[in-house]
Formats: sequence, C-alpha cells, structure tokens
Amino acid sequence: MSKKHKKIQPDERDKISIWLAQDISIREIGRRLGRSPGSISDEIKRNSFKGHYVAIHAQSKANNRAKESRKRHPLKNSSVYSYVMKKLRSGWSPEQISGRLALKKPDNPHWQIHHETIYRYIYDPENKAKELWEYLPRKQKRRKKKYGRKTHRSRIPDRISIHQRPESVENRQEFGHWEGDSIESKNHKGGIHTEVERKTRFMIASFVKDLTAGETTNKASQMFRGLPKQAKKSTTLDNGKEFVKHKGFGIPTYFCDPYSSWQRGTNENSNGLIRRYLPKKTDFSKFEQWELNDMITEINNRPRKCLGYYKPREAFERELQSISVRIPSRM
Repeated sequence: MSKKHKKIQPDERDKISIWLAQDISIREIGRRLGRSPGSISDEIKRNSFKGHYVAIHAQSKANNRAKESRKRHPLKNSSVYSYVMKKLRSGWSPEQISGRLALKKPDNPHWQIHHETIYRYIYDPENKAKELWEYLPRKQKRRKKKYGRKTHRSRIPDRISIHQRPESVENRQEFGHWEGDSIESKNHKGGIHTEVERKTRFMIASFVKDLTAGETTNKASQMFRGLPKQAKKSTTLDNGKEFVKHKGFGIPTYFCDPYSSWQRGTNENSNGLIRRYLPKKTDFSKFEQWELNDMITEINNRPRKCLGYYKPREAFERELQSISVRIPSRM
C-alpha cells in the first residue's frame, strides 16, 4: 500500500525557510523532513514571494490556494450557469432546465444540476439585488402553492358529465383528447379560447372578440378543423356560458363538475403559462393573433417534467407521426 500524501505543514515551512537561509541543499532538507526533493522543490517554486522563500508568505499563499480550490461555482460551473440564465430568461422553470439537461446529456455529470440548486441560487440573499425571481413563471419572491380557478354553473343543453368519459381518456393512454377553457381579457372584453391535448400537453389557442357562445364555438371549430380525425377524439370543458353551443365544436364534449377546475388540471396549468405573457387586467385587444401564436410556440417548446422533459411539440409530433400525419405549420 502506497503511503498517503500529507501536505506540508506550517512548522515545516519554518524549517525550510531557516535551512534555505543556511544554504542547506534541497535534497538534504527533504531528507531531514522525510520528504522527496521534488516535493521540497515544488513547495519553494509555488510559495516563494518575490524570488525569496519566507515562511509566513509561503503559508499565506498556501492558505489562499486551498481556499480557492474549495470554492465551487454556485450553479456548478460557468457553462451550466450560462445555460441556466439563458433558459430562465426564456421562461423555463428550474425543473424544466434541470430535467432537460438530464435528458440531453445523461452521461455527462459536468452538465447535471438539481432544480433546487437553481432555486437556492435565485433566492440567495446575496442575489437579492438581481431579482432573479422575475424570470420564474409566477414571479414570486417566495415560493407558494398554487390553486385552481373555480368555474360556475350554467345550463348547458346535451351536457355529458366527465364521469361518463372513457377510462382511456382519464389515464392519458389515448392520444387526441383535449381540455378547453377561456381566458378573459380586461373588463371581460373578449378573451382567448385554449385547448390542450391531455397526453402530450400540446396547446392551441385563439383570440375571441367576445366570450359569447357563438364566437367561442366558431373559433373552437376552426382550431379543430385543421387536425386529423385521430387527433380530435374529445374535449373536456368547464360549465361556462360560452360553451352552451358545444355541439358546434365538431368534436365530442364532456363537462367537469361545477366548481371542480382541478378536473381540467392540464388546461388550468397551461392557461397559467399564457398568463405569464398576458397577466390579469391585460387588454387583449392590443394584441394580434400572430403574437399569441408566438407565445404558444414558446410554451410548446419548453420541456415538461411529466413528459420526461421532452417538449409538448416533440410529443405531439411523435403522436402525429405514429398516424402518419404532419403537424400543421400554423400550430
């Protein structure tokens, strides 16, 4: 068994300094200290001060070097830091960033980082002035639990309860089942109709000039019209009055229980992603459809933990390819 290396100690540096002043050779100093001449030579070269080896200066340099060697980049290394900052600015959550790195570089520990490490860096008091939480989805100074939005009762003709929905829809095993809802604009003037595919979390959305049944049905039917039959098997809605003409969607519909928005959790979460771009009290009339399309494209190109950190678009394209259909470019 090889002898374990032991770092040169302060008292040894005192002796080295004294013996060098007495013109004792490096080989002899090594013999007296029980160390190799190479170790003594390296010590003198590394810790000399202005060409002279002085014990107090040598010890100071050694201490500083040891301190620096123990320092670790707060986000592991500069490469990961740059990646994390870039994706945070793009609206990715710490879990999405961490999971995507694990997916893309599974065998490279240099790139692995836990999402809690990112959160700790964001909320570190030393970084308070940077206000990094502004890059987080909900822009909160402290992490909070989120709660779903409640719906309200409305008399809907030919309403089919979510409890009659096939089990294959519930367990997300089958592609082509959606969840729909509306997002209101400022002062209830217009809004956005959204649909999210349950299995892939792929989202489509369109502005509506008002939240009437006629306008909502018209937009929803247009959104589904461009999809192949295998990709539009059903949608699940809340009990809003804008859905009373759901028969015109051109797709079978189911309805959640009143005040049970959690039954459409996928859509509720996705609408929250849109709210990052268009917070409450935003006047949607100031935006064009192409701007909303850009927002949806960004959302569909962010990795999801529930998809193994694949992107919704990747998952949706994979499903379409399995039925030999290309994804429409406008989506």
